[in-house]
Amino acid sequence: MNHQIRAREIRVIDEEGAQLGVMEPQQAINLATERGLDLVEVAPTAKPPVCRIMDYGKYLYQLNKKAQEAKKHQKTIHIKEVKFRPKIDEHDYQFKKAHIGRFLKDGNKVKATVTFRGREVTHEEFGKQILVRLRQELAEVADVEKEPKLEGYMMTMILTPRKGLQKSAEKGAQLH
Repeated sequence: MNHQIRAREIRVIDEEGAQLGVMEPQQAINLATERGLDLVEVAPTAKPPVCRIMDYGKYLYQLNKKAQEAKKHQKTIHIKEVKFRPKIDEHDYQFKKAHIGRFLKDGNKVKATVTFRGREVTHEEFGKQILVRLRQELAEVADVEKEPKLEGYMMTMILTPRKGLQKSAEKGAQLH
């Protein structure tokens, strides 16, 4: 910007976008200060480098506004965790499965965890059975992002919502 430009010659573009030609940086800086604006290098790798006469503060403000607007339209995905035990009762299992289904329909990822205590870890097949059953019963609403894996005393599996499911859920929400 302004006196930080080190090239011998630069191509100058005015505030309306018209080319003013190739000139020395000092001449372009004088032109910009006459108009009460700044000289900003927009393409430093071009031969010769391209500089634009603009209000730098306003330019930064507009970039910031665009970034905020883009951030506003992003959907944040949260990872919800649901914990199971190897000897879970049927009703508890169904209750937690319903919660997972709701989380997936809301567009969130779900981390299903089976926690082992003490010697229960020697029977990791019980935890694997729970997670495999969960995957089969939620197959129409979920895809498996991470297969069941035992890490220490916890076996985890990550489920993500199916692509078509999210779009239909959003349409349903818009109708109400």
